[in-house]
Amino acid sequence: MAKADDSSLDPEQLSAVQSAARRALDRASAWGVYPTPTPLILQAANLKIAPKSAFDPVRIMEYLAGKAEQAATALKSAIAKVFGIYDAGEQIIHIDHTVHGSKQNFLKLHEAGHHELPTHRKLFRFFQDGERELDPEIADLFEREANNFARLVLFQGDGYASMAADYALEIKTPIKLAGKFGASIYASCREFARTHHRACAVYILEPVSYCEKTGACAQVRRAEASPSYLKQFRRPDEEVITLDHSLGRVLPIGRKMSRPTAVSITDRNGQAHECVAEAFDTTYNVLILVYPVKALTSTTIIL
Repeated sequence: MAKADDSSLDPEQLSAVQSAARRALDRASAWGVYPTPTPLILQAANLKIAPKSAFDPVRIMEYLAGKAEQAATALKSAIAKVFGIYDAGEQIIHIDHTVHGSKQNFLKLHEAGHHELPTHRKLFRFFQDGERELDPEIADLFEREANNFARLVLFQGDGYASMAADYALEIKTPIKLAGKFGASIYASCREFARTHHRACAVYILEPVSYCEKTGACAQVRRAEASPSYLKQFRRPDEEVITLDHSLGRVLPIGRKMSRPTAVSITDRNGQAHECVAEAFDTTYNVLILVYPVKALTSTTIIL
C-alpha cells in the first residue's frame, strides 16, 4: 500500500516554511554552492550532530541517563521509530549513521527544520521535558513542515527545478542531479517530478517481488507528479504494478535500468495518450518516470 502523504501543506504553512528555508540558506551563504553544504547550514544554525549517536546501542543508555525520566521515555520511544532526532534542549541532532550518506543529508535538514521553525522548537522542548505527548495531528503537520524545509534547503528553493529544466526529460536527469545537490536518488526523483514544468510523474516502488497470481510485481511506495501532469491526468493512485499493468513492461527485472518504452495513459477525459516510461532500480526502490510523448524533444522509444 502506498504510504500516506508526507509533504502537503496549505499555502500559508508552505510560505512560512519557505521563509525559514531561505533564512537558513542566506545565513550559511549556501545559495549556488554544490553539493548543498549541509554542515555549514547546521553550523550557521548553531546545531551540532552528536558525535556518538543516540542510535548507537552502547551510547543510548548513557545518553538517556542524563535526561529526566519523562524525556528519556519520550526519546527512547522516538529512537525506535525514526532515523533522526532533534534534541531541542541541547540543540543536538542524532542521526542513524547506518543510513546511506545521501539520505543522512535530508535527515539532518529535516531535524534542522524542527529547530528553525519557532513553533516546533518551542513545543519540542516543552513536550520533551514534560509528561505530555504531542498531539498526533500536530506531530504529523510538524513532520510535513520539516520534510518541506529539508527539501527546500537541500534543493535550494527553485534552484533544482531551474537546473532540471535545462536537462533532458529522462530518468538519467534526476540521477545526475542527485549527486549535484548531495541528495539521494529517491529524493531527487521526487523533486524532479513535483517541480518540473513539463508533464511527468514518478512512481516509487518497493523492490520487484513475486506475486502468486501475476508473477513479478512491485508495491507502490509513493508517487509524485508535476502540476501540468496533474492537470491533464489523474493523480497516480495504484497500489501495485504487475506485469499486466500498463507500466509492467518497464519493470527492470534482472537489470539496473530499462530503456524508454511506449505506454498508454488515459487522461481525465478518458482519452488515451501515447507516453514514455523508463525505470531505474536503486536496489532499495524501483523508480519509474512517465511522461507524454508531446512533452519530449527527442527520445528513442522501444515499441
